[in-house]
Amino acid sequence: MAFWWPLLILAFACGICRFLLMLIPPKVPSIDVDTSDVLDDGNQAQENSFIYVPPRGTSQQSGGKIVQCYEPATKKYLGYIPALTPEEVKERVAKVRKAQKMWAKSSFKQRRMFLRILLKYIIKHQALICEISSRDTGKTMVDASLGEIMTTCEKINWLLSEGEQCLKPEYRSSGRSMLHKRAKVEFQPLGVIGAIVSWNYPFHNIFNPMLAAVFSGNGIVIKISEHASWSGCFYFRIIQSALAAIGAPEDLVEVITGFAETGEALVSSVDKVIFVGSPSVGKMIMKNAANTLIPVTLELGGKDVFVVCEDVDLDHVAQIAVRAVLQSSGQNCAGAERFYVHREIYSSFVSKVIKIIKSVTAGPPLVGKYDMGALCMHEHSEKLEGLVNDALDKGAEIVARGSLGHIGEDAVDQFFPPTVIVNVNHTMRLMQEEAFGPIMPIMKFSSDEEVVRLANDSKYGLGCAVFSGSQSRAREIASQIHVGVAAVNDFASTYMCQSLPFGGVKHSGFGRFGGIEGLRACCLVKAVVEDRWWPFVKTKIPKPIQYPVAENAFEFQESLVEALYGLGISERLRALVNVLKMLTENPGGSGSGRRRID
Repeated sequence: MAFWWPLLILAFACGICRFLLMLIPPKVPSIDVDTSDVLDDGNQAQENSFIYVPPRGTSQQSGGKIVQCYEPATKKYLGYIPALTPEEVKERVAKVRKAQKMWAKSSFKQRRMFLRILLKYIIKHQALICEISSRDTGKTMVDASLGEIMTTCEKINWLLSEGEQCLKPEYRSSGRSMLHKRAKVEFQPLGVIGAIVSWNYPFHNIFNPMLAAVFSGNGIVIKISEHASWSGCFYFRIIQSALAAIGAPEDLVEVITGFAETGEALVSSVDKVIFVGSPSVGKMIMKNAANTLIPVTLELGGKDVFVVCEDVDLDHVAQIAVRAVLQSSGQNCAGAERFYVHREIYSSFVSKVIKIIKSVTAGPPLVGKYDMGALCMHEHSEKLEGLVNDALDKGAEIVARGSLGHIGEDAVDQFFPPTVIVNVNHTMRLMQEEAFGPIMPIMKFSSDEEVVRLANDSKYGLGCAVFSGSQSRAREIASQIHVGVAAVNDFASTYMCQSLPFGGVKHSGFGRFGGIEGLRACCLVKAVVEDRWWPFVKTKIPKPIQYPVAENAFEFQESLVEALYGLGISERLRALVNVLKMLTENPGGSGSGRRRID
């Protein structure tokens, strides 16, 4: 006993020291990012506002095409950005490819420092990042914090804690016939990844693919949406400053701007494409990617299900349901778009959400205190009206709408009031097409079997949220819904948990980003086999199957297979004796190696 005490004390002391070291914050450099042209000074005018992709790239002389940028919530002019030509895109990719060859040799220590610098800046400048996102997309500061800041910080935190381990060689079983071999999987950078991202979360949609690509040793070129280019160019400056702070190649990450031809040129120039957007554009990207046979990850939105069983806490679930539909004015790929509520509590649930929805006011998020912001694109309001009118024509009923605040005359079409609709069914476009807006259609169901059938009656399959007083019941329902992500008694927690893969099935796309699967999807997955005890034990071709093969070559193979994989011990031992016998005897010539089968 006396022998163990010193060891226990030493182990305890080591544990205490390790804990105390964890309390010491790492030394992380600070970065300065120029904000002079993104802070609102009230002087923006079309003739003097120009937000550009930093000076090492091309400027406003890019073929004459420009992207005009406005605040959706106020229609205030923000500036313009060059729309790059296909030739300019290829030049950018070539620069990134050259930089990536150097970055592929970087250490994980350097990559982690890059992440820590970004994390430090993000935490310190949350208000600035959210304000820029709000100005460019119309979302509220709270929605920006939830969708932009928290998800990005969570991704960085996961990469810092687990990313390196995910990319280390993974050793596998070498099998019975390869006991003398060591089998492993290596994860090597693909090269240059191209990302074409949507406008709804401009900060996170840039940082999400960039973090995974850079940490796994790749370079990346990100084509940002023409509807959120103003904010995207500023967010690019943050990345550039962090790369410079660690001495990384300055061309490792590029952000490009433009329209369809810009994205097409990117697809034809890179080693993998990550796309976030609509199914129609996703199909075109697949078609173009087929020309060079590069891998594609597609996240194409959804028609997510929100199931409420009769045994839930209604007050609790009603608040979650409203957040699920109104987050970012409903412009959320993982937002809830179909609500199925058990008929026993249907009326009570509808009453509670009506009360909440009527208390919600939409308006310019940086002008006044509003619960919900604007739609990013003015034409989207017309689409939402069309979906609602189609439902009303087929018997649906609007039972509640939120209010609109003080909105400028030019921006009226940018807002759509929060809306609750009942008496809906699956003949209505509202229950089949992705709305991407603050509309809450609620439908009754009578049994678990019925709600599973309704949930699966969709061409989309991104996510679902199932609520029940019985965790096992909610889990059982969720397991039968054909989607890529499922939340049990919760909403959107699957995305906040960045250790999990994210993606869908059917028209919601395929492939995953996030988690181990998403990180390794940025890699060439290489299978490697080597001798375990080299040079003492080497692979040697057995005599019977050396060229020219012996007459008993096939008999040797039969016995070898039975010796390795036979079901009975006696059969395997007998076969092993035959194998050893044939290895030691002189075959006495060669033949076809085939045995006649009578």
